[in-house]
Amino acid sequence: MSSPTISKNKMGIMPVPKLLISMSLPMMISMLVQALYNIVDSMFVAQLSEDALTAVSLAFPVQNLMIAVSAGTGVGINSLLSRCLGEKKFDEANAAARNGIFLAILSAIVFGIIGDAGARLFFTLQTDNPVISEYGTQYMVVISTMSIGVFMQVTFERLMQSTGKTIYNMITQGTGAILNIILDPILIFGLFGFPRLEVRGAAIATVIGQIAACLMSFFFNLKKNKEININMRHFRPQRETIAAIYKVGVPSIIMQAISSVMTFGMNKILLMFSSTAAAVFGVYFKLQSFVFMPVFGLNNGMIPIIAYNYGAQNKKRITRTIKLSIIIAVSIMIVGLIVFQVAPGFLLRNLFDASDRMLEIGIPALRIISLSFVFAGYSIVASSVFQALGNGVYSLIVSAARQLFVILPLAYIFSITFGLHMIWWAIPIAEIVSLILCTVLLFRIYRLKIKPIKN
Repeated sequence: MSSPTISKNKMGIMPVPKLLISMSLPMMISMLVQALYNIVDSMFVAQLSEDALTAVSLAFPVQNLMIAVSAGTGVGINSLLSRCLGEKKFDEANAAARNGIFLAILSAIVFGIIGDAGARLFFTLQTDNPVISEYGTQYMVVISTMSIGVFMQVTFERLMQSTGKTIYNMITQGTGAILNIILDPILIFGLFGFPRLEVRGAAIATVIGQIAACLMSFFFNLKKNKEININMRHFRPQRETIAAIYKVGVPSIIMQAISSVMTFGMNKILLMFSSTAAAVFGVYFKLQSFVFMPVFGLNNGMIPIIAYNYGAQNKKRITRTIKLSIIIAVSIMIVGLIVFQVAPGFLLRNLFDASDRMLEIGIPALRIISLSFVFAGYSIVASSVFQALGNGVYSLIVSAARQLFVILPLAYIFSITFGLHMIWWAIPIAEIVSLILCTVLLFRIYRLKIKPIKN
């Protein structure tokens, strides 16, 4: 028997515009804070040297891979749990939560072992600069061996998100980010009697922030998230539940992991010209997070709404949510496009203490890449719709086409044919391809899954 609280879940009754804003706004704010601390991390590291900034940029694919596994698994948990709640299958919802926690712990153990053993080899394969290699190894060992924080933080936050309590995620992510920002200069430069740890200090500040956010999110799940029970006593992994999580989660993991492959490949191409070019690409990822993170926050609010109402078979609420999400995402991207076109030099000079050479490479790079933003906003929302409806493989197809079959081949061809200045055009071209694919697949999923719904 369902409780009154669960049977009247706001995702099924609140007006869609108000619901989407109430679900997404806290996530968008917390994502902006996350983007801020990503920027601050690199700002302080850049004050050490350009080699230190390059090392952190080269480590980004590893960080991105951890986020891919944690967030991808979280998407699977989120989608399954929200559908179960929409269908009033509360025991299955609890099973999704508990198995998700188990998978997060297992993932952290695997990354800890691999990261500790393979960090030096990873950087040796990318650069023969011993300073960059040493800095990068120090950074990677810390973030991988202490990855339990990021895996558990993402999982607990997805559980809150699945039941519509995203305001608590804003608190946890914001607290973790602020703690990271405070600790960065202290640990990097050795302030207030602390040892000067340089790049290793930046990594330690990051994992302390993640662990703090994880502990807070665990507390909120116990005290505030009454719609699910995460008591792990007598827990046994359930093959069927794990399979259902990974049915959506694995395509999402692969989709996001492809980004790590793309970044690694782009770094290799750019290093053929200079380490400064690779640093510019790393800086771009830090800057663009201010534009993309709010859209990802929007998606995090949108996914459980769509999944819940698909479980409840409410076509009108599904389509309204999709349309409104696309409008908001594209609007955010237009603002980002304007900023990148108008003030790339200001961003590079004032945030990253850019050298003349970095400005020479970076200003045209940021202007060219940002042309892709509006297309990307639409595609990001469409890919999340696929995930919410249990068709994660569609998102995988789009991501693979964009990053592996368009960006990397075009970037390599442009590099050997035209030179460094043309490499950046591979990204806008890839986003146009992504937009076309997303449109075709969105019409297909509408015809097969949404249109047949009677309500």
